[in-house]
Amino acid sequence: MLIPYKEILDVYRAGLNVPDHVTLMWCDDNYGYITHFPDEKEQQRTGGNGVYYHVSYWGRPHDYLWLGTASPALLYQQMKLAYDKHARKIWILNVGDIKPIEYQTELFLDMAWDINKVSETGVTGHLESWLKRAFGENAASGLLPVMQEYYRLAFIRKPEFMGNTREEEKDSSYKVIKDLPWSEEEIRARLASYDDLSQKVEKLSGLIPPDRSATYFELIRYPVQAAAQMNNKLLHAQLARHGKSDWQKSHSALDSIVALTRRYNTLNNEKWNKMMDYQPRNLPVFQKVNEGPTVQALPSHSAPLYVLNGAGFSRALKGVRNIEGLGYQAKAVSLEKGSSVIYRLGKLTGDSLRVEIRLLPNHPVEGDALRFRMALNTNKAEAIDYRTHGRSEEWKENVLRNQAIRTVVFPVPKKGKNKLIITALDEGVVLDQIVIYNIRH
Repeated sequence: MLIPYKEILDVYRAGLNVPDHVTLMWCDDNYGYITHFPDEKEQQRTGGNGVYYHVSYWGRPHDYLWLGTASPALLYQQMKLAYDKHARKIWILNVGDIKPIEYQTELFLDMAWDINKVSETGVTGHLESWLKRAFGENAASGLLPVMQEYYRLAFIRKPEFMGNTREEEKDSSYKVIKDLPWSEEEIRARLASYDDLSQKVEKLSGLIPPDRSATYFELIRYPVQAAAQMNNKLLHAQLARHGKSDWQKSHSALDSIVALTRRYNTLNNEKWNKMMDYQPRNLPVFQKVNEGPTVQALPSHSAPLYVLNGAGFSRALKGVRNIEGLGYQAKAVSLEKGSSVIYRLGKLTGDSLRVEIRLLPNHPVEGDALRFRMALNTNKAEAIDYRTHGRSEEWKENVLRNQAIRTVVFPVPKKGKNKLIITALDEGVVLDQIVIYNIRH
């Protein structure tokens, strides 16, 4: 077996001669995006192809070892694509600490055993079945939307990434907790979403059979409430640096995380003692946030003209498919090569439009390009390539926020209704959101 992981993939692509009987095991980029899919020639190898995939990781730009937040929708989308490209010989899942990753492990193994069965039920059906088996039908109906929202919020930014720090950087400033580029409105909306989730798992505990209460705490309450408190800790600290919140709210959130973890480790007469650690590797993001103001202003909230989800198109041409549960609003779409989606915008005012296209930060599926073209009516932009190379700065930002962003400015047409057209020029284009701003000169 040869595993083209990180720089070994560059060696392979440079012309490494691998005997035909050797299995090629392709890897993700440590953040869930597979870096290479077998081409037609590789699919014919007698040694076959496999996949090594992460749902937990230690390294740059930042670890995610604490809570099981890897997106089930992304796991399914990437592994189904690998399977369709005949990477079927062997699959390996890196789970890190296995206790927080129980659901993702089961989804991965069920796909490995019978991927068609998982495809029939979908990711939602698989998660619902898991919840029913664990906690009964009454509780499962309420827990399903809770867990879907838990994974969605973590897809936008994992709890471990909320301090805007990084690991394995030469610049020591990356060790210091600092602001995320979010406005006060965005921060408060996220805090409210997590508060709602936390309250729901508390209420739903009344539906859990007594002999499943410890299981419920481990699999549901701990991850949801610990993630909520991590967001409270870092986001209230960000607000407090600007005089818009009380530092004690941040410090109390850390106390809650410590208490939740103590409870986890003492359940069932300490059966799982020390299996849960709220501060893996003792990284800065897990510590009490140092009090102090900042001279930087919070970003102001700039209201866009439109926020369109990938699935919100008016018309699709050729192969466009919704991807269940994937994206910032769980409404991403994949576009086959040559396919297009059309969004109707109505009459526009102002001088120019700034259009932000937000895509899944995946890697090329065929060849070495990942391109799309955008047009406002008949005004076409040049082909846009958003692939990344190695562990570049752009790649780091992409995987921390789970979006690749490209911006195009168009002059505003003076008359009539308008339409935005996005066309995939290569396989693998996954469109998450389109955000459009009016520019007045």
